[in-house]
Amino acid sequence: MPSRPAAGSSPALDSPAVGEVEPKDQQLMVALRIRPLSDLELEDGATVVAHKAGDQVVVLMDPGEDPEDPLRTHRSQEKTFIFDTVFDQQASQEDVYRATTQHLVEGVVSGYNATVFAYGPSGAGKTHTMLGTDAEPGIYLQTLTHLLRAIEETRDSADCSVSTSYLEIYNEAIRDLLNPSSGFLDLREDARGSIQIAGITEVSTSNAQEIMQLLTKGNRQHTQEPTAANQTSSRSHAVLQVTVRQRSRATNLAGAVRLGRLFMVDLAGSERASQTQNRGMRMKEGAHINRSLLALGNCINALREKGGSRAQYVNFRDSKLTRLLKDALGGNSRTVMIAHVSPASTHFEESRSTLLYAYRAKNIKTRVKRNLLKVSYHITQYTDVISDLRREIERLQCKVEKQEAQGRSEPGVQDAPGTAEHTPGASCPAWHRVRAERPARGPGTAPAPSPVGPPGVTGPAPALALTADLQRLLTLDLHRVLCPSNFPHIHHAAHALSCPRGLCDETAPIKGGGTS
Repeated sequence: MPSRPAAGSSPALDSPAVGEVEPKDQQLMVALRIRPLSDLELEDGATVVAHKAGDQVVVLMDPGEDPEDPLRTHRSQEKTFIFDTVFDQQASQEDVYRATTQHLVEGVVSGYNATVFAYGPSGAGKTHTMLGTDAEPGIYLQTLTHLLRAIEETRDSADCSVSTSYLEIYNEAIRDLLNPSSGFLDLREDARGSIQIAGITEVSTSNAQEIMQLLTKGNRQHTQEPTAANQTSSRSHAVLQVTVRQRSRATNLAGAVRLGRLFMVDLAGSERASQTQNRGMRMKEGAHINRSLLALGNCINALREKGGSRAQYVNFRDSKLTRLLKDALGGNSRTVMIAHVSPASTHFEESRSTLLYAYRAKNIKTRVKRNLLKVSYHITQYTDVISDLRREIERLQCKVEKQEAQGRSEPGVQDAPGTAEHTPGASCPAWHRVRAERPARGPGTAPAPSPVGPPGVTGPAPALALTADLQRLLTLDLHRVLCPSNFPHIHHAAHALSCPRGLCDETAPIKGGGTS
């Protein structure tokens, strides 16, 4: 499963397009799932207050209502809500997938964007719906299995590739779950407002077994901690992104490429400190979760008003979560929201708040359009990156030569064995790190200064090793740019364009899709 960083190399959605169809307004689909009562709720004597009253209707009863009160109709908090579909405790994982997500798969293969996100309070069953178990797989695995099957049916007529990335938003910091050592990542917005995640790892996937390995690997890194409300409470928002690239074999290199993206989001649940009994770090995590969900709710309210007669400004910048879901809520995406509630009377307020937000989200409209990209656009992108990297390498080489010249001009300083002279323009620079032997130290001996330069040279050495590391990283980036396994035709064209005219007539080799 070759992986590659997506920063700077993944196609932008606003690239020049060919034969692009007119955007269409689509209503955001909202589904509701009511989970069964938990053992703890049954022990506490909770009663059921959320009832499915039809395929699209749910009734939330007021737990404090006295049925013999003659004035209850005037002050009752009982509410009836209508959604696109409602699932009760008898609904299976497959029922939920077929009704909410299955119809999105064909669109993603055809070049459309889609988003599915689970919303609701902590412990309402969001992770069960999205991830599921080995016996009852959730939306993640069912969607990807269906997606790969649909792509397999197009193999005879098109070249397709599927890549997956998995991240979490923890305390307003983005972390790559497939490569946690990469540190926190940044969100970047291009000139036309499309959000990109700089440095995220995308892994090519081709079968269900690889998918399960990816999910298992990512979930081991996903931040979860027990609270009084949920023994496996997610302390972060988890986002699984799937990118599908497809090019018809009947077209030439300049033909259009379809690019479809599917976001599947398991939101952390809103919390009340009095119920979760959180302290310290758990309370800090809960505050960040609630703040990001509040920003999401504000966006839903603003988008609801924007869908009416008033032009309303929508602030997506209050949270990393809302910035990441910008297209899903108000841009180019077919979006499904699956709201989750507990039927217990002890969670009446949380359920009522969730139902109100979900009901408001029904009025949100998005404008979807197929993403058809020109391959020639990306060839130009790659050659520009190659030129930038070469200029940077030349600058570093000049810097090293100056530092070496200064070092040789000092008395008593000689060239270290193992270092090599570099001539500008050489095809393969041969800088080598020289490591000095550490002198043996006996007990009580003062620590000797550790040499950092060549043998025989004390004190600060030229930044040869550091510069060599920078050059190695630049060369690695150049290799990744030139070796996109998903588009070998772009790779060959970019390689030919980057060589001096008339000096390259061979096909550039692809080595592992950019892995190091």
